[in-house]
Amino acid sequence: MRKGFDTMAPCMDVQIRTGRTQCPRDTALVALSWDSESDERVCLLMQIQGRSRESKTLEKECSGVIQHALLEAEGETEGRLDGTLKEINGLVKGMLVTGAIEDVHMLLAVLEPDGALHVSHAGRGEAYVIRRGTASQITEHSKGKAIPGFVHIASGTVEDRDVIVLSSQRLLRALTPTQLSQISEHGADMIDEITRTLESEKEYAVIGTMSIKGEKKPVSSVRDGSLRRERRGTWGTNLVSRVSGIVYTMTSACWSGVLRTRFFKACYVGLERWYREMSHPQKKQRAHMFLLAGVIGVLLIVWAIVQLTTSSQRGRTRIELKELVEQTDEQIRSAGTRRLAGDTEAANAILRRAEEQAKQVMNNESGVFRTEALDLLDRIHSKQEEIQNISRLTPRVVVNLSTKNTSILAKGLVGINDGEFVVFDRQNIYRIVLNALDDPESLLNEELIRDGAYFSRYQTAVFMTMDNSVVETIAAQPVLMKTEDPAGWVAGLDIEGYLRYLYVLSPENNQIYKYERLSNRYSAPSEYNVNGDVRDALDMTVDGNVYVLKKGGQVIKLLRGEVKPFVVRQAPEGVFENVTKIFKSFDGNFYFLDPKNARVIVVGDSGVSGEATYIKQFVLEGDQVGELQDLYVDPDDARLYVLDEKRLYVIDL
Repeated sequence: MRKGFDTMAPCMDVQIRTGRTQCPRDTALVALSWDSESDERVCLLMQIQGRSRESKTLEKECSGVIQHALLEAEGETEGRLDGTLKEINGLVKGMLVTGAIEDVHMLLAVLEPDGALHVSHAGRGEAYVIRRGTASQITEHSKGKAIPGFVHIASGTVEDRDVIVLSSQRLLRALTPTQLSQISEHGADMIDEITRTLESEKEYAVIGTMSIKGEKKPVSSVRDGSLRRERRGTWGTNLVSRVSGIVYTMTSACWSGVLRTRFFKACYVGLERWYREMSHPQKKQRAHMFLLAGVIGVLLIVWAIVQLTTSSQRGRTRIELKELVEQTDEQIRSAGTRRLAGDTEAANAILRRAEEQAKQVMNNESGVFRTEALDLLDRIHSKQEEIQNISRLTPRVVVNLSTKNTSILAKGLVGINDGEFVVFDRQNIYRIVLNALDDPESLLNEELIRDGAYFSRYQTAVFMTMDNSVVETIAAQPVLMKTEDPAGWVAGLDIEGYLRYLYVLSPENNQIYKYERLSNRYSAPSEYNVNGDVRDALDMTVDGNVYVLKKGGQVIKLLRGEVKPFVVRQAPEGVFENVTKIFKSFDGNFYFLDPKNARVIVVGDSGVSGEATYIKQFVLEGDQVGELQDLYVDPDDARLYVLDEKRLYVIDL
């Protein structure tokens, strides 16, 4: 349905402004605008209720559709706009059906250079025109529940000094038309006043305005009748000449291989000569009408040919895409069968191929089967998570460190016993017993902390500082420890305590140094690494063997300093690329921390053979979860503790 609101075209200078109110955490307010090569002004407002990641996906997809189908496509504005709205409706429907988003309210406005304005809304989005002190609604208002899709298009022409107000919510619930008109007189402050009014009424929306400045096109006043007749004849001549040129251009573009022949050129020259004769002032008006009728007939024939060709091509494309969708669906079922048979690697490979095919359907220019492709992608991702044994959960908070220090940026976690920990940042240590958090304490001389570990044999925590000192907390008191090496302590990236030895990882020296703890000091270091490459190491863990984690997720296993085989079987491709920490419980599993994807990856013990098996992943979700820093698992492999910059979490294994 189309609704017109005016009929006059101005020469315009248009200013587009946007703003948004504060909104709840699960709501996204988006305002986008574009200028096309043909000087069209386009504005899109979106109010999306759903998770942040899915809202970003919908925003990106809608932006791509507008750029491709509206701004870059050819043809009349109204036709391009219709196609664009249909594509966006398909996107929104797919995401609503799959539960990716809960609700959406949108408004799309297109202003042509000649002043023609087209506005369409979805949900509770509305548009108003303020003209000569009066505010009027220009979008259709449907009774009952708002439809989350574009249904109506309002079209009309703007005037000088018009103000078009666009909103993702109904403004007349908080403002009267008179108030809206008065606010429009405040110019650049209009957006701020509307948002303040909405926030005071506990409403939230994204707002846009189009301010029109211009003058009406001058119209010549001619009183001489003969001159008016001459101008009418010239207008008719120019019109037919333009139409003939259009016919020639269209036929040449559509049938360049056939119509660019001598025969066609001769016909066109004859037609043009005949037209010049018929346009002579002494010829009758009937001849002009016949000529116009002939040109229109040619246009209709060319249009019919083009439509038949395009329809045939679309039919072939639709058949190909339908076959691709059916193949993708079959591959998803095949992946499930392979998983039940225990062949997870083959199942993952099949799903990767299925995902590529679904994306081909999504990216096809025709736009058909996009809803089906969205559904297939959701099924593929669900099946991938099922095969990879991914658990998404909101972890339970043990303590909130910011209650003791609001600016804390925790760096590491030292596990003492189950329920007893020491967390450290660069300056202080924080003792935790169950869910009780002590006040922060600094080390000797307030030295900055590089890393920490725990000596279970001596029941003491040990810390390496930034100036290459080692401090132990003995009976809750910090004690500076010496080494028998005259050169002092070697600089290291990570330290680990095992039995009576302290291991120091030094990637810059491609070495692991081993210190023996004596009664009140440490021995001189011995070089542990014999033939391992640890130059780009990130972390290590010790259980009799030494496991060194390198950038990119590679693990080097060392026994008495020599490299031993270590490989992880059945792991998803690229799962270890972003891990930064490794933890090994005694005679238990490996745990890898991936801060970029907020997850912990669990791998079984490698044993003597060095072949470990991928088990599962824990993905931490929730707005409170920050960037993950460290992890610890109790000796019974019963609880997993994860530390971010401000909180310590626990996951029951």
